[in-house]
Amino acid sequence: MSGDLPLNINIKEPRWDQGTFMGRAQHFFMVTDPRNVLLSSEVLEDARVTVENYRLGNVKPGLTEDQLWRAKYIYDSAFHPDTGEKMLLIGRMSAQVPMNMTITGCMLTFYRTTPAVVFWQWVNQSFNAIVNYTNRSGDAPITVNQLGAAYVSATTGAVVTALGLKALTKSLPAIMGRFVPFAAVAAANCINIPFMRQRELKYGIPVTDAEGKRLGESSEAAQQAIVQVVVSRIGMAVPAMAIPPVIMNALEKKAFMKVRNPKHRLISSISLNLFCLFLSGSRSMKVSSLEPELQERIRQNNPHITTVYFNKGL
Repeated sequence: MSGDLPLNINIKEPRWDQGTFMGRAQHFFMVTDPRNVLLSSEVLEDARVTVENYRLGNVKPGLTEDQLWRAKYIYDSAFHPDTGEKMLLIGRMSAQVPMNMTITGCMLTFYRTTPAVVFWQWVNQSFNAIVNYTNRSGDAPITVNQLGAAYVSATTGAVVTALGLKALTKSLPAIMGRFVPFAAVAAANCINIPFMRQRELKYGIPVTDAEGKRLGESSEAAQQAIVQVVVSRIGMAVPAMAIPPVIMNALEKKAFMKVRNPKHRLISSISLNLFCLFLSGSRSMKVSSLEPELQERIRQNNPHITTVYFNKGL
C-alpha cells in the first residue's frame, strides 16, 4: 500500500552530502548516537519493518521523510548491512563512544603497574574482538576456532607489546610511558582485525554495483577493506590516545591534580577521551583491480560497469 511519501528517496546512502565536512559530521553523529543503545527491541523491529517495506515500495500511511530517515539510521545502528541479523549490543557503532572513552580512559590512567596493564589490555582486546566480529564484512560465517585464534593472538600481542614498551620506557621521561597503551592498541589492531576476518581473505566479500546488485565475491576487495580498517582504527585512536597523555601529563603537575585518589585522574582522562572521540561505510574499487575470473564474469554480464562497491566493515 503506497502512502504520500515518494518512493525515490535513496536510503541506501547517507542523508547528508558526504562531499562536505558538515555532511560527513552530521552522518557521523547520527551513526554513533549513543542513545540508540537504549532503544527497545520493539523500536528496532518497527524501524526494520519500516525500512524493508519502503525498499519494497510499501509506505506506511502518514510516514514522513524525517521519520523514514530516523528509521533508516536506527536500522543501520542495530542490523548488519550484509546479513541483516541484529548485532551484539556493545559491538554496535552507537556503543563506540561510551565503551571506547571508558576503556581508553582506564588504559591511560592505570598504566603504571603490570597487573593494571595486563587487565586493561585484556578488557580492550575483548571489546575489540566483539566489535570486529559484529562489524565483519560479508555474510560468510566465522568458526569458533577462528574467533578463538584471533582473540588470543590479539590479546597476547597487545599485552606483550605493552609490557615490553613499559620496560623500555622506565629510563625515559615519564610522559613516554603514557604512550604505551596507544602502541599496544596499534599493534593489536594489526593482529586482531586480519585474524578475525581471515575467512573474508580466503573466500572474499560481496561486491555490488552502484544500485546494490550483488556481482560476486572478491578476495582483493577483502584485502583492501581490511587494510583500510586497520589504518583507520589506528588513526581513530590518535586523538583519544596520543593527545590526552600530553594534556594529562601537564595537568598532573598542577596542584589540584596532585592527589592520591586515582578517581580524579580517571574522570579527567575519560572526559578528555570523550572530547577527542567526538573530534575524531562503504568503499569502492575498479573492476580492473579484482580477480581475473571475477573481472571476466562482470564484463560478460555487465560490460558497462567499471567500479564495484563493498562494505569494508567497521
